[in-house]
Amino acid sequence: MTTATRLDIPAAVAAERLGLAALLDDLAPQEWDAPSLCAGWTVRHVVAHLTTATRWTVRRALGGLLRHRGDLHGLFDAETRAVAAACTPAELVARLRETAHSLRRFPGGSTTDQLVDVLVHAQDIARPLGRTRTASVERVLPSLEHTRDNPFFGSRTRLAGVRLVAADADWSAGAGAELRGPVGDLLLVATGREAGLAALTGPGVALVARAAGWSQPRA
Repeated sequence: MTTATRLDIPAAVAAERLGLAALLDDLAPQEWDAPSLCAGWTVRHVVAHLTTATRWTVRRALGGLLRHRGDLHGLFDAETRAVAAACTPAELVARLRETAHSLRRFPGGSTTDQLVDVLVHAQDIARPLGRTRTASVERVLPSLEHTRDNPFFGSRTRLAGVRLVAADADWSAGAGAELRGPVGDLLLVATGREAGLAALTGPGVALVARAAGWSQPRA
């Protein structure tokens, strides 16, 4: 496997959060209520979720997991909806900027998880709106390496029997049917976003589409 170069991940996380905040400043009111790539969440929900990521304490996390009977995704959804309902768009952007440099995260998480979170959710927001939010290959590659075999994202099953090959970097990983494309789109597929599949090529496309229950893009 060709590996990614070392990256100052905390600095990258802060830069991505601030860059996303700048994009959000430009959104029209109706865009905040547009659907995102996250099923059941609007743009407003995704931004609200990002602002909760730096505000967890061990006590709040444990209490929330107890209330939701260990359902982490249920806890995140409830917190997200509560914040989205309580804040205006301007307040959400302010919250994002306020903790852009924060390393606080959900207990058990890592700084790389934080980078994955902001990179992927930025695309969840930008792509359905027809907006461009491009991250550098140097920031995406550590995230892709982190997620490609991570059970939390379901990628171990989704990418089984597939060799990922970056079209925009000297990087590859895995073994099997080739799945080639930009690292940003590979990251979306690794984290369960069907939208990333359209930019990918190779016999791995059909394999991943079948494993994930997605429609195979037409050539």
